[in-house]
Amino acid sequence: MHAELAQLALIDGDVGYNTRKVIETIGRADVAGGTKLIVFPEATLSGFPTRENIPDVAQPVDGPALTAVREAARRTGISVAVGLAEREGARFYNTTVLVDDKGEIALRYRKTHLWASDVGVFTPGDRFETCLWNGLTVGLLICYDIEFPETARAVAALDADLLIVTNGNMDPFGPVHRRAITARAMENQMFALMVNRCGTGDDNLTFPGESALVDPCGEIVAAAGAQETVLGVDIDFKRLEASREHYRYLNDARVPLGLTPVDNANGSRALVIEERRRRID
Repeated sequence: MHAELAQLALIDGDVGYNTRKVIETIGRADVAGGTKLIVFPEATLSGFPTRENIPDVAQPVDGPALTAVREAARRTGISVAVGLAEREGARFYNTTVLVDDKGEIALRYRKTHLWASDVGVFTPGDRFETCLWNGLTVGLLICYDIEFPETARAVAALDADLLIVTNGNMDPFGPVHRRAITARAMENQMFALMVNRCGTGDDNLTFPGESALVDPCGEIVAAAGAQETVLGVDIDFKRLEASREHYRYLNDARVPLGLTPVDNANGSRALVIEERRRRID
């Protein structure tokens, strides 16, 4: 399968600019070359909001920004993984959605592990989910999530073949996520596709890029540098079979995740995070 890693420079808080850039990128996709999927960075459409501007920046999933992206995906016949600041009622979430080639939302994931700058802006998500897409089981994570082995293991426990990570990691922590995504792919024997921002953002942040595709053995198949680019990659899913031929970490692990399984109405499955209760004597 051919995919594209859209490592873009974004403008925090400028939904119109970011949305236009995403739609233009989708419009330039190599359809003739067989591109099936384009992956964008964390919070693509909104950039990173603040406590002050989050009410103005966030939109529901049926809002105009994501609706325009869904139409672009439908028009080109290409699936898209894209991030946004999501509004639901009085709450806001750091969300990534997988839009299929018909423009439908195949999967929605809300970031479960909030980075320091997310706290007070977003509400953490409470579940990990997968969906069936193009004959593959696909899961989503966002940025800081991948520094916790349990998150990718939860997605793997839902039989994921491909983990998509929308990323917004900044310097001086740039190399951390390249190492983390390599480990998450290897220890769960699944492909991992991570796309990070590049360029600069608010508060003098610099985003180092370093987007990558990692195979189920932890080998980096393709990687970007620090500059804005759309990197085409080929995913050979025969490597899944090879990585799982002699052993399967998922089956051999003896430490339970402690997450609650649920069956969704659409037939997909999820693992739900139960809130920890602290006993005070």
